[in-house]
Amino acid sequence: MTSFYLSKPYEPPQAPPKLPIDEPWALFGGISPDQFMARYWHKKPLLVRGAIPAFALSAQAGEPLDSPIPAQELLRFAHDDTVESRLVKSKPWSFNHGPFPKKAIPSIDKPDWTLLLQGMDAHHPNAAKILSWFRFIPDARLDDLMISIAGIGGGVGPHFDSYDVFLIQMSGRRQWKISEQKDLSLNPNLPLKILQNFKAEQAWVLEPGDMLYLPPHVAHDGIALDAGCQTWSVGFRSPSFKELLQEGLWRLAESLEDIPALENKFADPKQRATEVAEQLPDELIEQLALKLKELKLNQIESFLPGITAYLSEPKQQAFFDAPEAPLNPKAFIKKLITTKLIPQAQTRILSLGKQVYCNGEPMTQGQAADIISAWQTLSAKKGLKASKLQNLEKSSLYEAYLAGWVIFES
Repeated sequence: MTSFYLSKPYEPPQAPPKLPIDEPWALFGGISPDQFMARYWHKKPLLVRGAIPAFALSAQAGEPLDSPIPAQELLRFAHDDTVESRLVKSKPWSFNHGPFPKKAIPSIDKPDWTLLLQGMDAHHPNAAKILSWFRFIPDARLDDLMISIAGIGGGVGPHFDSYDVFLIQMSGRRQWKISEQKDLSLNPNLPLKILQNFKAEQAWVLEPGDMLYLPPHVAHDGIALDAGCQTWSVGFRSPSFKELLQEGLWRLAESLEDIPALENKFADPKQRATEVAEQLPDELIEQLALKLKELKLNQIESFLPGITAYLSEPKQQAFFDAPEAPLNPKAFIKKLITTKLIPQAQTRILSLGKQVYCNGEPMTQGQAADIISAWQTLSAKKGLKASKLQNLEKSSLYEAYLAGWVIFES
């Protein structure tokens, strides 16, 4: 029996609501998040030995730590149809999407396979705790935590990401090779974006507790050196400007439905006889320009609500369960005095100034001041305790509770 079955799982701490971003962190090798963002973020790679000191300290004491989610527990998620999973085998090369039957996943001691489990922060509290360490980066950029578990020799292949990523070694060892090469051409014969001409420039073997940060477009290739090797990847959203503006424009167009004055018909009493009837009339252009100015549709502030709503949308596979025995408004307020209300693991909440958006919906629009304040606290601290809520019954907060978007902490 290999040692990782005997090891005690690492219990990651939940990050405090207010992170000390100007103080040195072991996670970044003794520099602060402020310094990390200024020197490395979106600029150059950073290797941190002992980013999670508990692993090295426990090993020195003769009590090595295992991953926060031990292998046998982790593998069960591959059978769950609510978890996005992918299996990559290298000899012969194959790629398949889950969910998988039990017999489809190789045993830990078999070589040359990798299982990828996406969005694990929504499915296991220990993954969510790791993700909480990175809230010095805006929530709008934070995407999810993916876990890779592999047999010896397992790996996806040399590739690059178009977003920033933190690669945290949680169990076993993995060799990483990286390159800042300009040639990012892909192998046309593979369904994954595998580089055709990877030329390693640097290589390291990461031990449990080590971390490698890579900015976008740095080519990298990771190979598992131990059975049950686990790498936890904290990834970030990097939408294109096209995507953001399209979503902003679509939601902006929807919002025009709420402006009765726009139902008025175009009229042109000043139109004069014209010799160029085929041209769009100047009168129409001038009136449209005036309307755009009146509605401030030529200013970024008009687009931001729609863009914020879009970025607060949950993942496509997110699923929310309504409470089996929902509390009535009075009981809800009473419980809120003693028990923290938190976002369900798959819920996304973002703020734009004083306005708060949850799962793509504006939650503070037209709400009473106490409900607005409650949403602002939920957005900032990801938790709420309160005792002075009024008019709860028809509020967006109570509706979010009935929909399963927010839940009481167990």
